[in-house]
Amino acid sequence: MTGFCNGVLTAMITPFDESGVNFDALGKMLDYQIAGGADAVVILGTTGEPATMTEEEKIAVIKYTVKRVNGAIKVIVGAGSNSTSKAVAFSKLAEGLGADGILAVTPYYNKCTQKGLFEYYKQICSAVHIPVIAYNVPTRTAVNILPETAERLSQIPNLAGIKEASGNMAQVCETMQRIRGKADLYSGEDLLNLSILANGGAGLISVASNIAPALVKKLYLLVKANRLDKANAVQDKLLPLVKALFSEVNPIPVKAAYNMLGFDAGVPRSPLTELEDEHKALLLKEIERAGLKGI
Repeated sequence: MTGFCNGVLTAMITPFDESGVNFDALGKMLDYQIAGGADAVVILGTTGEPATMTEEEKIAVIKYTVKRVNGAIKVIVGAGSNSTSKAVAFSKLAEGLGADGILAVTPYYNKCTQKGLFEYYKQICSAVHIPVIAYNVPTRTAVNILPETAERLSQIPNLAGIKEASGNMAQVCETMQRIRGKADLYSGEDLLNLSILANGGAGLISVASNIAPALVKKLYLLVKANRLDKANAVQDKLLPLVKALFSEVNPIPVKAAYNMLGFDAGVPRSPLTELEDEHKALLLKEIERAGLKGI
């Protein structure tokens, strides 16, 4: 299927404090996304640290987010797993709690075949009535959705698209060619946002839009308006910030960035650590250079 959600889909962090999820901070971040023009939030994806959260915390985050945004933007819930049955069960749970869509990462650690990938997504899609976006990030999962598999997946009625974070533009272009008109392609790598949009991408599932939703949305709108000259200028402004946001493993830097903007993002949960001082200085410099203002 195509047309589920175009534009900027922010891959949200989960703010923590000593007692668990900091819902007051999460509410302010969600308001910031709406005000900045984001079209959706993706919660409990990689950036949200779901691997360190309890099931009760995940459920609470879904309930709170759905209630807080109140239909203003779409809520997409990360529900992938290395167990197909767990991914199916959580996808059904998210649908029941009001999610507009599912983001399902490829099964990690098990290193399944392309046939296994197809069956995994087929079972998830068959279990829910809402759109499902497949998430390809082989650097984290050791599994790569090949273009021919993406084409097979695009034939599943509620498979809404592929989030591409392979970093391989040759593969991205072939995947786009194979699924064009049947499912959408989303950029899952901020450094490649402009390139993927120019190749027909429907949207950006972005880490950078956590702190710069309006700037990332501006990039999207300029590309879609065929103003590549202006879009390149925005991309040039974003690139140093994006590099700083990935100076350490995501979401370590973006949590620090939220704190620099006045939000109470807390710190990542172990085994992730706080941003190193040298990277904090770089990140603050790029935030100021980009002219970002928080709360």
